[in-house]
Amino acid sequence: MTTARQETDILVLDDDRELADTLEEFLTGLGYTVVTANSAAAALELCGDNPQLALALVDLMMPETSGLTVMQELHRRNPDLPVVIMTGFGTIETAVEAIKGGAEDYVTKPFDREAVRKKVGRLMEVHRLRRRVAKLEADLGSGDSFEDLIFVSGAMQKIVERARTVAATDATILLVGETGTGKERLARAIHRASRRAQEEFVAVNCGALPRELIETELFGVRRGAYTGAFRDTPGMFVVANRGTIFLDEIGEMPKEAQVKLLRVLQEREVRPVGGTRSCSVDTRVLAASNRPLAALRSELLREDVYFRIATVVLEIPPLRARPEDILVLSQWFVARLAEKYGRHVTISRSAVEALMGHSFPGNVRELESLLESICVLSSEDPQVITDREIRTALAQAPLPRQENLPLALDEMEKMAIERAVRLCHGNRTRAAALLGISRDTLYRKIRDLDIATESQP
Repeated sequence: MTTARQETDILVLDDDRELADTLEEFLTGLGYTVVTANSAAAALELCGDNPQLALALVDLMMPETSGLTVMQELHRRNPDLPVVIMTGFGTIETAVEAIKGGAEDYVTKPFDREAVRKKVGRLMEVHRLRRRVAKLEADLGSGDSFEDLIFVSGAMQKIVERARTVAATDATILLVGETGTGKERLARAIHRASRRAQEEFVAVNCGALPRELIETELFGVRRGAYTGAFRDTPGMFVVANRGTIFLDEIGEMPKEAQVKLLRVLQEREVRPVGGTRSCSVDTRVLAASNRPLAALRSELLREDVYFRIATVVLEIPPLRARPEDILVLSQWFVARLAEKYGRHVTISRSAVEALMGHSFPGNVRELESLLESICVLSSEDPQVITDREIRTALAQAPLPRQENLPLALDEMEKMAIERAVRLCHGNRTRAAALLGISRDTLYRKIRDLDIATESQP
């Protein structure tokens, strides 16, 4: 149901179902994502389904097997998983022995909620710090920063300088620009430059989610809320807690979901579908849309939501408004393609000039796709991309020059497939690979859209 990775924080194992459910409700109220099990077998299965578990709370005395045995098996599968033993007052000595055997701590039953909150909070903070260190090491290796944005134009310079300034704050930012201008790439750069850089960046495409699922996707769902809701599922705001959520195509969000979004923006609280209690979240919101700013304000977004979202507005100019960036972008893409395909690939000056004469309605994404389509169809080493290849590729499937002329989805798909098949000289297998779809899907679309092609395997 979800489109972004969700990590379960805590596993609770207790054969007393009522006690396990009570503990789950308490920990969920603290903002954690919890799964429960009432047997050792179920706990081990859940551990396998949730490899990123941060903590396990395990009952010491169970009828089928002991908590110590379960702890040993959990550690065999995941040596870094902290285990807290749950025990009655009469078996505290055994719990102390469990700590000597590898348990991180123990809690006594009946539970002192404040003691549980403090112990769980301490262990979760240790887990969070470990994740930060690992992520920092990865980021240092990749060199991710605003410097990864490729541009030389003054128009982009102004946008990036403004983005760099607001990145250090928690301000909500609305990124506006045509499809393919790099809104998500800029959003990720803002996240990396913020104080939340070591936490999650969760991207959600509001336009790609079915209307009936968008609320559960964003805000979560409680077990039993509807048929098929077999367990509590955290929403993306909870997944991105302490980090950043990127709401792409915010203008496509239904008005009824916008009402709940407004509460999150105002109160910093999330109430899952079917839930009776809200939990606090500390999530920065970045949003984006390819719709005009005036349409967002007057038609697509509730006015109160618009003003909350548009605290800072960054309008990314289309590629045709900054042709000087085509030079550096084309060179950068070609360098990446050479590395990807293990060949020496360059682009001639005349080819760049041919690119600069194109309006690029698909913006940076179109430029990248165009260059890769030329590169992937060649086996030359070294390869020099020429102006003739550029002009041929552009002529084979010219996109409409009227910037405001909408195309139906079927028409866009048909144009893309016809172009891919022509580029691959009728080879449907290669065309499917170029389009990033399976051959069966390509055959079905060719049939459904009534596309005339000369078929090759």
